[in-house]
Amino acid sequence: MQVSRNAVFSVALVALVGGVAGFVTWKESARSALPPGIFSANGRVEANQVDIATKLAGRIVEVIPREGDMVEAGAVVARLDKDQLEAQLRQGEAEAQRARQALVAAEAMVASRRAELTFADQEVKRSAALVDKGYTPREKMDQRQQQLASAEAALNAAIAQVDQAKATVKAADAQVEQIKTVLTDATVRSPVRGRVQYRLIEPGAVLAAGGRILSVLDLSDVHMTIFLPAREAGRLTVGDEARVVLDAYPQYVFPANVSFVAGEAQFTPKTVETREEREKLMFRIKLQAPREMVKEIEDRVKTGLRGMAYVRTDRVAVWPVKLAPKLPS
Repeated sequence: MQVSRNAVFSVALVALVGGVAGFVTWKESARSALPPGIFSANGRVEANQVDIATKLAGRIVEVIPREGDMVEAGAVVARLDKDQLEAQLRQGEAEAQRARQALVAAEAMVASRRAELTFADQEVKRSAALVDKGYTPREKMDQRQQQLASAEAALNAAIAQVDQAKATVKAADAQVEQIKTVLTDATVRSPVRGRVQYRLIEPGAVLAAGGRILSVLDLSDVHMTIFLPAREAGRLTVGDEARVVLDAYPQYVFPANVSFVAGEAQFTPKTVETREEREKLMFRIKLQAPREMVKEIEDRVKTGLRGMAYVRTDRVAVWPVKLAPKLPS
């Protein structure tokens, strides 16, 4: 009988302990449960990686940033050897100067030919008056008219030379501008603000046009990509609020916004005929981090970090306290 009482007592104690544990588990689950209108999904941090390349073929004489350095948009990151280009520029400028001198000479020739034409025209008029009075033979008049026609032809030829000289000046100036543009391209600048991920070459390397120099992580576009079922994704619109909690920083909650919702499903079955199959449809969602926030914590930004994303499909839903934004100080 005593043994039976002990057994009953043991069973009751186990049941009590189990009940307490179950109650604690239930309370913890209730505390961590998300309110209606807020859904979670796994994701990872991503950012665009920009390869900085040279437009020109040539020898690299300087690569400025090191791996891990921050570079600003428009900052000089590398320089190519410019000796040959500078020599071409000096030659082009000399050709342009020579073309201008030729233009000046051609314009002077026009002035001279125009003066000759004026004189020939006056001679024709004087000869005509003398012929009418019988003081000059008709042959003299014909000679003056021939000289006038020659002066007109010479003037037209001089004007054509001026036009040609002007075209030569324009071509020479265009050549100089082209060389200056090429010289500008010999100084390589970063198109974005970001962190240097890889330094792909060192000074002294000879690259072909399009050769890559640096790989830079564009910190102006830090985002997390997640996938949500069709039912939840269909309620999202661009601009909806989101939260991100990274595995590496579980103590922080980063705010974000929906910046992209795929227009078509991923992992779509070939035929969608039943409700169960429709629920398998997954849509790609992009959550954008505010640029001001990223700039403040950019030293902590690393692509590939995993974490949990929380999106709000109902704008009247209240974020739980545990998902209130909390940033590193």
